[in-house]
Amino acid sequence: MTDHRASFDASITFSNGGDLTVHGFRVDVPGPHVTEDEIAALFVASLGLLMTDAVELSHVRVFPEPHKGTRGGPSDASAAPPAVPGGAGAFVDLAGEAAPGEEPGPWLEARDPAGPALARVAELPAVLVRVAGAERRTIDVGALAAFEVRGAAVLLHTGARDGHRLTPAAAAWLVAAGAALVGTDADRLDAEPRDVLLDGGLAVAERLSGLEGLPPSGALFTAAPPRGAAGRVPVRAYARVPA
Repeated sequence: MTDHRASFDASITFSNGGDLTVHGFRVDVPGPHVTEDEIAALFVASLGLLMTDAVELSHVRVFPEPHKGTRGGPSDASAAPPAVPGGAGAFVDLAGEAAPGEEPGPWLEARDPAGPALARVAELPAVLVRVAGAERRTIDVGALAAFEVRGAAVLLHTGARDGHRLTPAAAAWLVAAGAALVGTDADRLDAEPRDVLLDGGLAVAERLSGLEGLPPSGALFTAAPPRGAAGRVPVRAYARVPA
């Protein structure tokens, strides 16, 4: 099923005084026939606005686009368990086939002499950060700060093998925030942020495929290498998505 989002301008007044105006704001919506009242409710929920008196929308446009995980929206799984217990759910293969002459993948690396422990690379809650199509070609702290990443596999969906570049500051933020793994569909992260992640104890998965098939949250990610494999090694990466 095709995801949809809405873009709009909005003016909000609050019952305790004050107002807020936004232009070109976007939220995930349940479908192409969503009403303006539903969009307004999603907007208020996404920002956690309290004591809202009235919301007026204008220039509303609904269009097909993958969900980004709007808080309170149709793909927000933050309040739900990451996967259906007992092994249920659909599997999404994240190991695409390499074209002739291309390096195969995905690849996993961690700074563990005997290879990473399974707890660091298997069945991790997946947090999908969609930047595919974004004009800004870097992924900085601002693109990540809204996500709860502790213990998670943070998957950067850039949409290209030479995709958006993670900044060293963003890598340091991910380390400090307690992420377990950072994955990307790009061929390789830049050297400096890559070293920041690896030195900070995170595993790095590169050249993933099929990230467009994952929800913004709620899936479980696995990229487990063979026992004892150290360094940068090929892996079979996949995600388990709740049914």
